[in-house]
Amino acid sequence: MLIAIFKEISGWTIPLMLVAIPVYGYLKGINVYNTFIKGAREGVMTGVRIIPYLVAIFVAIAIFRTSGVLEWATNAIAPFTRLLHVPAEVMPLVLIRPLSGNGAMGVMIELLKVHGPDSLIGRMASVLQGSTETTFYVLTVYFGAIGVKNTRHTLAVGLLADLAAFLGAAWATYRLFG
Repeated sequence: MLIAIFKEISGWTIPLMLVAIPVYGYLKGINVYNTFIKGAREGVMTGVRIIPYLVAIFVAIAIFRTSGVLEWATNAIAPFTRLLHVPAEVMPLVLIRPLSGNGAMGVMIELLKVHGPDSLIGRMASVLQGSTETTFYVLTVYFGAIGVKNTRHTLAVGLLADLAAFLGAAWATYRLFG
């Protein structure tokens, strides 16, 4: 009974908000249409401002993958990952994820196709994908969009958080499914 009520409510939430917000703005004396257009214009301008940053990060990812650096880095850290019971096949995902969500998704899909979603590799890849952040992408795009030049310790803290998420995800996956 309660589940049916929540399903009904969730089905109406977004349409209700799409009506309620403009009506509320109108009742407050706000020119809703002009405000929407102004926000849309600012969104487009932000998109235009971040295009160079997006191009830079995508070029860096392409160079990282095609130059062989990704394979070299995977092989270099393989002895360490073996101690953690992390399959070497998962390491390209770990290395790409801080750079790009789409690149990491491609690596994960490849791992799932080759090893299957119910394998330790498939499960670990799935947990890693959901546990870590696209740190370089976030710094490049979001800080670039608002013009932040000095990120101070943001990169170090972001990568440290990614490392903690990787270790936690690998440990949890191995404990649950290994």
